[in-house]
Order: sequence, then C-alpha cells, then structure tokens
Amino acid sequence: MFSFFKKKTHVDHVEWLGVDMHSHLLPGIDDGAVDVGTSVSLIKGLSELGFHKFICTPHIFTELYPNTPESIDGALSLTTAALKKEGVDIQIAAAAEYMIDETFKIDEALMCMPNKHILIEMSYLSESPQIEQVIFDLQIEGFTVILAHPERYNFYHKNEKRYHRFKDMKVLFQLNLLAVTGYYGKEVKMAAEYLLKKGFYDLSATDLHHDKHLEVLTDYTRSGLLHKSIGGYEFKNLELFK
Repeated sequence: MFSFFKKKTHVDHVEWLGVDMHSHLLPGIDDGAVDVGTSVSLIKGLSELGFHKFICTPHIFTELYPNTPESIDGALSLTTAALKKEGVDIQIAAAAEYMIDETFKIDEALMCMPNKHILIEMSYLSESPQIEQVIFDLQIEGFTVILAHPERYNFYHKNEKRYHRFKDMKVLFQLNLLAVTGYYGKEVKMAAEYLLKKGFYDLSATDLHHDKHLEVLTDYTRSGLLHKSIGGYEFKNLELFK
C-alpha cells in the first residue's frame, strides 16, 4: 500500500517513471505545442528530467480539435524529423486523448497505445451521460480504458463513490503530475491525494501543453518534492509501455 510517510532520499529526476504516456507535444493540432520548434524544446526539457519515451496524445474532440489519424501522424512525422535534425535520440509515438461526447464512435481507426489501451476524457463541467456504457462497449471490443486525470473532474470531488465505481469496472486511472504540485488548485490536489491513498492510480503523466507546465514540473522535480510525494507509488508506465 502506498504511503505518504515513507522516508525517501532526494531524487531530482523522473527516470523512475520513464514513459510520459499523456502529453500535448505535437505541433499545431490542439491546445498544446504551437509549432515544431516548441515541440522540440518541450521534449528536450522533459528528456532532461529523465523521460526516455513519449506517447503523445493530442485531443480528438469534434467541437474544438477534430483530429484524425492523418493529422496526428503528420504532426508526429514533423516532430520526429525535427528531433533527428537536432540530434535528439528519444522514442516518440502517438495515440490520442478522446473526448467522450455524443460524437465519439468506436471503430478500427481509434488511435491507441500498445495493446489497445485507449485514453479518454470528459468535460470538466459535467460527467458524460453515457460514460459507463461507452467504457463497457470499449471493453467488449477488447480495449483497456484509461481515464485521464480523474482528479481534475470537479464534479467527483464530493462524489467519491464514482471513483470506486470506475475502479470496479477495471478502468485504469492516470494522474497528472502537476496535480500534486497544487498547480490546478487545492481541491484537485486533495482529490489526487485521496486517489493516491486509495491506490487507485495506475499511471502518471505530464499532460504537458506549454512552457509554464514544463517550468513548474522542472522546479518541483529538481527540488526532490515530486519524488518525495509520489516516487514510492507503483505506477505501471514502464510495465505497460516500455
């Protein structure tokens, strides 16, 4: 069982996590990196912290970011070429972060992580009405569902039984690293601490969008506070996506 009270040494990197499996580092296709230069800069910064592999996950959200496998693969190719030109030797792949709304459809074009792991999200305003049915339908089709940043859904902060329901449904939970820093606010940090204590998280990631995210994460990591907070937790990033 994870404990906040284990004595830890000063660790100023994230090599213990290794794989960043949720980020918005691909250029110009969502609210993340605006261009290839920014993508390269952010990836360099994260690799210096100790990440050796990135699974980039642009939004697929029909209303705002109607990405397709073609748009995502194109952005990945641009980024891969730019990294090679810069002499950056790093593993980079792409999947997607799917908004579960009335436009979401299950088909063979879904962009997943290895072994049909699919990353989903909801609006921060309210729970997707058919979320349990969508999860069930995905599982029937052989997908393993990962719920992105459950700590950030404010409507669950006073309804913790929903977290338990999703875990009963075998949904994997992904923590945003910035949540434990307080970056998203006190309530999100408290929700993350609750889920950590319950042992509900399976994965963690940066969900990095821009330089400010990198700055906060770098400061928290280099200070040793990130590892002190969650370094003893058994995240499955390396186990599932090495």
